Amino acid sequence: MPPSSVTPASPQRPRATGRITLADVAALAGVSPITVSRALRGERTVDPVLAERVKAAAAELRYTPDPAARALASRHSSHVAVLIPMLSNALFVDLLEAVQRTLRPVGYQTLIGITHYDADEEEQLLREQLLHRPAGLLVTGIDHNARTRELIAGSGVPCVHVMALSNAPEVYCVGFSQTDAGAAITQHLLDRGRRRIAFVAAQLDPRTLQRAEGYRRALQAAGLHDPALEWLDPRPSSMALGGELLEQLLRERPDCDAVFFCNDDLAQGGLLAALRLGVAVPQRVAVAGFNDLSGSDQMLPPLTTVATPRGAIGEAGARMLLALMRGETPPEHAVDLGFELCLRQSS
Repeated sequence: MPPSSVTPASPQRPRATGRITLADVAALAGVSPITVSRALRGERTVDPVLAERVKAAAAELRYTPDPAARALASRHSSHVAVLIPMLSNALFVDLLEAVQRTLRPVGYQTLIGITHYDADEEEQLLREQLLHRPAGLLVTGIDHNARTRELIAGSGVPCVHVMALSNAPEVYCVGFSQTDAGAAITQHLLDRGRRRIAFVAAQLDPRTLQRAEGYRRALQAAGLHDPALEWLDPRPSSMALGGELLEQLLRERPDCDAVFFCNDDLAQGGLLAALRLGVAVPQRVAVAGFNDLSGSDQMLPPLTTVATPRGAIGEAGARMLLALMRGETPPEHAVDLGFELCLRQSS
């Protein structure tokens, strides 16, 4: 007889809420609740025939597991809390997709929190996430307020920081040096003979400011740093803002011969503004961006930028977190995945 037609016992009546329970599935399948739990988790210790019977019973009753109840019963959660600054930025979408591809096949789901680059909002989101007893934490960056650091340290929940690096042995992290990347792209512009190089930035989050530090380092080493060529705008980064800032920069500093934009969306907007204004790129002014976002290679001219390994960072960060959640010690507490200069026609 096919497993789906085996009904050894009548299911218990659902609770007053109408929710089908694990016990209901167990009664219909004629097995214990623990067998149902193991079968639905895909554990290989369950007899295949019983597993099929359990799945058929669950399908017939339209049973949906309750993650909170499962976590309470087993003292193990099935989700990982992930805190990122924005979902509108392809940078973090790529990272999230890699995290989910790594965690989902081994039974973990992601619970996403958006911080909007706000330290206080990050703290509040973390407090809320910890109420759900996550199995692990993936947090963007290493620059948090003191209360957030205390929450992470005191939670006992394994945590991996992504997109940044730390030398502290108690901090597990996967990323690259934003400062070195900023210095490298600035040095490229210097190598092309540019001498009046501006740094144009928005959002002004910690990673952007680290790129600014690299920019300064390269120019100071060359004896060419001019603080008046740093254009720092706290507004959210966008193509429209990039165009606005390039127009303003060239109007007020016509001696500028190169621009390092802190993000590709700003740089893309800058290139469009140059095209509209008839400003020759790179003849009149060279343009470089950061992150190698989608469309940068299709700009006119194609945008020189820094390719950042956000997908690889998401995967490596998730794997490091899996090791910590299993009680293992990763071979390294900090994994530097580096960056790559994408040299195109805009510089």
